[in-house]
Amino acid sequence: MSYKPPRRPQFFYTTAPLPCPYVPGRTERKVVTEITGPDADALHDRLSRAGFRRSHNIAYAPVCPNCNACVPIRIPAAGFQPDRTLRRIGRANLGVEGFEVPARATAEQFQLFQRYQQARHGDGDMATMSFYDYRAMIEDTPIETFIIEFRDPDDRLVGACLTDRLSDGLSAVYSFFLPGLDRRSLGTYTILWLVERARGLGLPYVYLGYWVPESRKMAYKARFRPAEVLAGGAWRLLSDAEASGEAAAGSYDLVPATAE
Repeated sequence: MSYKPPRRPQFFYTTAPLPCPYVPGRTERKVVTEITGPDADALHDRLSRAGFRRSHNIAYAPVCPNCNACVPIRIPAAGFQPDRTLRRIGRANLGVEGFEVPARATAEQFQLFQRYQQARHGDGDMATMSFYDYRAMIEDTPIETFIIEFRDPDDRLVGACLTDRLSDGLSAVYSFFLPGLDRRSLGTYTILWLVERARGLGLPYVYLGYWVPESRKMAYKARFRPAEVLAGGAWRLLSDAEASGEAAAGSYDLVPATAE
């Protein structure tokens, strides 16, 4: 009979309170845990299904006091149906091609990242990141991760998306794109591309992180329908009333689901 070593315990910690980056006047707290070891991919899978997100080798989920504004959201790729606006965005980017490349930071990516941060988030912490900080964000990963580079017909890099590969889908970790191309809606196009890629790989979901109805910059995620949200520890379809903001506040129980 072969010896099976005991499973290493998984420790979870709660961060100190900080100002919420999405809803003014509120306080943010997170539960965090390390993703490491030979079972990192399987652990990341379980945590993603439980509503956690990855940054470097850390997985986190919101546990904010008296607030449940952040709702985990994912797109069932097979059933996704773009509306008229999303189809128009797809047509506007017919000349843009996506390429999967290894999770390796390049000077070209970093220049685009800097331009995006200065234009969109000039007062944020990421606007001051050095190349070495950017490289750590891209390359410090314990799981299967890649970058999608989006290039126009002139081979100009116009967008990029750091993406994790899960056993049941693709997870968009962070995307950035060339400022000044608002009519193309490259951020939205990135999600459309991920849905098609998940379909091609036979993966059922695209994980989009947190939908925050009260935040203008995070509310857009409900436009991709059908969508599923994690509520009460289980994934379920997002209703039309919820997507349009007509559902009552407090409809979501955002205690992270079990990671088992």
